[in-house]
Amino acid sequence: MIVPDISISIDRGGTFCDVLIQVPGQTDQIFKLLSVDPQNYRDAPTEAIRRALEIIEQREIPRSEKLDASRVKTCRIGTTVATNALLEEKGQKFALVTTKGFRDICVIGDQTRPKLFDLAVKKARALHATSIEIDERITIEDYDLNPFPLDKNRALSDPSLVRTASGEIIRVIKALDEVEVREKLQLLRDQGYTCLAIAFMHSYLYPDHERIVASIAKEMGFEYITSSAENSPTVKLLHRSNSACSETYLGPIVKNYVANFEAGFKILPQRVDFICSDGSLRTASKFRGNDALLSGPAGGVVGIAKSCYDREEASPIIGFDMGGTSTDISRYDGTYDYLTEATIAGRIITTPMVNVATVAAGGGSILSARNGLFIVGPESAGAHPGPACYRKGGPLTVTDANLFLGRLVLSEFPAIFGEKADQSLDKEATRLKFLEITNDINSQTGQNLSPEEVALGFLDVANETMSRPIRNATEARGFAPYKHNLVSFGGAAGQHACSIADKLGIKRVLIHKHSSILSAYGISKAELQYQVFEPYTGSFGKEQLTYINSRLEELKRRVTKEMISQGSERSTITFEESLSLRYKGSDTNLIIHKPKDEDYGAAFNVAHLREFAFKLDREAVIDSIHVRGVGTTGSNKAEPSIMAPLSEVKTRNKSLKAYQRQAVFINGSWSEVGVFKLSDTEKGTIIEGPALIIDATQTILVELTFTAFILPSHVILEKTEKTNQNEIFIPDAIHLVQLSIFSHRFMSIAEQMGHTLQRTSISTSIKERLDFSCAIFSPEGKLVANAPHIPIHLGSMQYAIQCQHQLWLGKIKPGDVLLTNHPELGGTHLPDLTVITPVFVDATIAFYVASRGHHTDIGGKGITAMMPTSKELWEEGINIRSMRIVADGQFLEEEVRDAFLKAGSYPGCSPTRRLNDNISDLKAQISANQRGLLLLQRLCEQSGLQTIHKYMYAIQENAQVAVRNFLKQVAKEHPEPLTGVDYFDDGTRLQVTITISDDGTAVYDFEGTGPQMWGNYNCPISITHSAAIYTIRCLINQDIPLNEGCLAPITIKVPKGSVLNPNATVAICGSTLASQRVVDTILRAYGKCAAFAGCANSFGWGMGGKDPVTGVIEPGFNYGEAIGGGSGAGPSWHGEDAVQVHSTNTKVTDAEVVEKRTPVIVRQHSIARGTGGRGEFNGGNGAIREVEARIPLRFSILSDRRVFAPYGMYGGGDGAVGKNFALRWNEARTELEPTSLGGKAELWVQPGERVQVRSPAGGGWGAL
Repeated sequence: MIVPDISISIDRGGTFCDVLIQVPGQTDQIFKLLSVDPQNYRDAPTEAIRRALEIIEQREIPRSEKLDASRVKTCRIGTTVATNALLEEKGQKFALVTTKGFRDICVIGDQTRPKLFDLAVKKARALHATSIEIDERITIEDYDLNPFPLDKNRALSDPSLVRTASGEIIRVIKALDEVEVREKLQLLRDQGYTCLAIAFMHSYLYPDHERIVASIAKEMGFEYITSSAENSPTVKLLHRSNSACSETYLGPIVKNYVANFEAGFKILPQRVDFICSDGSLRTASKFRGNDALLSGPAGGVVGIAKSCYDREEASPIIGFDMGGTSTDISRYDGTYDYLTEATIAGRIITTPMVNVATVAAGGGSILSARNGLFIVGPESAGAHPGPACYRKGGPLTVTDANLFLGRLVLSEFPAIFGEKADQSLDKEATRLKFLEITNDINSQTGQNLSPEEVALGFLDVANETMSRPIRNATEARGFAPYKHNLVSFGGAAGQHACSIADKLGIKRVLIHKHSSILSAYGISKAELQYQVFEPYTGSFGKEQLTYINSRLEELKRRVTKEMISQGSERSTITFEESLSLRYKGSDTNLIIHKPKDEDYGAAFNVAHLREFAFKLDREAVIDSIHVRGVGTTGSNKAEPSIMAPLSEVKTRNKSLKAYQRQAVFINGSWSEVGVFKLSDTEKGTIIEGPALIIDATQTILVELTFTAFILPSHVILEKTEKTNQNEIFIPDAIHLVQLSIFSHRFMSIAEQMGHTLQRTSISTSIKERLDFSCAIFSPEGKLVANAPHIPIHLGSMQYAIQCQHQLWLGKIKPGDVLLTNHPELGGTHLPDLTVITPVFVDATIAFYVASRGHHTDIGGKGITAMMPTSKELWEEGINIRSMRIVADGQFLEEEVRDAFLKAGSYPGCSPTRRLNDNISDLKAQISANQRGLLLLQRLCEQSGLQTIHKYMYAIQENAQVAVRNFLKQVAKEHPEPLTGVDYFDDGTRLQVTITISDDGTAVYDFEGTGPQMWGNYNCPISITHSAAIYTIRCLINQDIPLNEGCLAPITIKVPKGSVLNPNATVAICGSTLASQRVVDTILRAYGKCAAFAGCANSFGWGMGGKDPVTGVIEPGFNYGEAIGGGSGAGPSWHGEDAVQVHSTNTKVTDAEVVEKRTPVIVRQHSIARGTGGRGEFNGGNGAIREVEARIPLRFSILSDRRVFAPYGMYGGGDGAVGKNFALRWNEARTELEPTSLGGKAELWVQPGERVQVRSPAGGGWGAL
């Protein structure tokens, strides 16, 4: 009888399939094969097993023969089959079944555009081929912002009310009609559909309707059915719909793949498991579509955890997996870092997965130079043609730079290159291309760099690019990078690991013996896991523990049953029990594992303080209960300590002579360094850098200041000599490589400020809609780096900083923080509160950092901060020219509260309804600035303030050069002045004349623009500057630094007293919406695209505030959102439907979240088909958002483009104008009648009445 003893682990990647063979008593064997090679084999994992059996059994097995794998005990596979199908859009054809009004849920998405500056807007395509709506509806009875919460424990007498298992009470507004369901499903069957995704509103709480439809569909012969509530029972219809769709799209593909794999055997291995996105194993029969999305990268995370985390030493580790096209970054500190959702191929998908960040930089990343900046990626040479040295005419890449500088050993590469795959690497082709790009760079900049300096510069920029996601995974979350060990794996990582560790201050690099196939190794070490969770409604209190524990026990029973069914031994199963908690009124959830004393609330406060540096005096709300089971199918040995053998090696101090030497370009010159073959190097050997260590699959560069220690299972690289960067000599001339690197560093700091603000804020506007920006400024207040968050903030914030700099010069101290929002001092509109922090170095201001966030309620006359009928500034809420809100590190809360309350002292005005939220968001902005301050001070410590300032100004100059070059080209094409004209709906004219000189300067003259208006579409002067910098960046269409230099070649003239340069007292809350029209006017002058929607459609509702008759302040709430429209067509593209355009890019809040927080029913959010301008290329369609009140509410709409249509270009038709309607009861209250609201209105809406917003569409391009 054959005893199964072979374990095979396979990672089928995009290019190569990595294989690890393990047999007790034998040395592990590894090999690689192509993932796709149809001329030689049908399936790579099957071929891998055939080769493995040939190796172990020492016999030839014909490829045509079905395999007898009876000797294979376990076969574990990671596969990219699902990822490839998603990226290549080759999934299963299926239909989406959803609630009436939401057929376009996945097409609209969150309404943001993925690339902020692309005029040719393109969102990820929805996965379903068609969608149908079912007239069913439920909603949540109470709402989070209710100032008088309902008793959820009360007896229910209304038959429409249902208390769910989570404790939430829902109302069935419209029960499911099974006749309608059958009729509509039959239509799909008649059209050939066999697969369905089902996603109904609030089904995470009440899945009954989805279950009934799934049952009917199964009865009618549908073969693959996914219910969103079973697939992902979490709040947010969009995310649940996307996940149900991706499962239905990919599930049949994965199922067929597994079946085809099994068809290659006459006897299957004893066990076949696949690794899932969360690093767990799943038996082949239960492996599903979403399970496979991050299959390979998950294996890598398990690999670093099992191979390089030393539980005795307990240093956290960072995984650095550098491949050909991209680099994956992960972190492990003894527990896995899980995500519940991620953006994959442009779609937010909710499924358990390990946290892996991917950056588009790898060995195949293409090298280029632009305006003197060194650019690495994001484009890749791919496998074909590949790098220049592959002999297929490819471009210069990172791999070429390593080859050119001697960091690869040419003799160790097989002769598999060229068209016939029979030649060696072509170093000469690489040399010639580096000569060419060096000449180009020198001609651009007037410098005299050598090809070697250029190649080394590109590697330095590549290393900085790959360091950014590591900083985001550590610094941005409060973890110090230098406290980690760096785990290097992947084919290209060994050449870069020392440099990246040096940049991050990391002292130790760990390289496992299987580092070139570490994902396959991780797959071999993965465990069976299964997670279940269910929604829960209520605040945490110890009196709730009995019920919570009963639910946990029920979930544990479900987990145990599932894991035993997959072959796990009951005795090995352990459980991770946790609650998902957040502060009441917040959206930030933290997973809190069961504390020993079961006080989840206290543990949550501690975790929140550690993660975000503050805690709130609020209830902790439970959103869901989780149980994850972990078990094995046999023994899984604990890994031995890594550090113990390292100590032994250091005491022995045994060195080795290199088997050969090779010239390597290091530190500005060529040096002969030793080359060591790892297979020939005795364990316990020490190799001093610089050196090259090679094995069959990788090359490790040991840098000059590192030492390599060869251990039984690892190569460890340790920093042995400190480099004090303050003492590095940098000549007065600007070093182009440093220019590129500092550009990355400044932007990285601005991005980390943004991450901090999003994570620590509490309001929907900032945390979920992402209506904020963070930036760095020079000591004079000029923009240095602005993370691309909200375009309208791009050029405007620097005017606020410059004004505060002048006001506080000589008076501001370290530890002080300022607040401003006044339009005359650089504000955009009053809801955008700007928090400014000076950064002191050596007792002088070296920088300013600032964060600008939109606060939904700042008091005033309106129900939201976007008041449609304001005429003067005092009506619009809190108005601060300048105010110190932190003094010597102490938050001046009483003064801040007084300032907010003062806004309610004017006639007819109310103070903010949610002052505590305003305070929390201001503290979050302060925290974001503090993050930027610390990172800038650290950068100055590393490189010196003089050097930092030199490159700061050089980066601004570099942006100026890019703009000048663009303007010179436009001047050649259009020597005559360019003119654009448009109109606001009240008839106010916008006009710009752009005169461009041959020297690359331009004058934007807005003479002819109409006067300031008795309304709120007046625009502070900073708005026009933002519109100018945004349009220039779009038209250049290159990744240039976004800073003050972009506007340096442009003179902007705006008549004082015009609508674009009004006086200090006019209303301006609509200015950010009006800015859309300024952008359209400038773009019309350039003639590059048709008009976009031209409006952000600011829509809101609420209740409470100061009673205008009694003066009593009634408790209440407000809520606001911006609704996207159509984008304009261009000379080679159609416009996009229902998307945020130009000046803003905020997300729309999910309909389920809106109904959970406020007493409304979102009746529809759909595409207004047929509204885009017709032409050779059509404009994008607008959107329809319709909301019904459940209690008396005050609604408001602030919008434009309701009179003057979005223009078409070159014969293309205009886009449709927007429309706003109130649907109100007739006198008999028997039906709703439409009433046109115009563009700007505020009204009371009674229960059952609705407000409908139809956003404008985009213009068309070219005559039909």
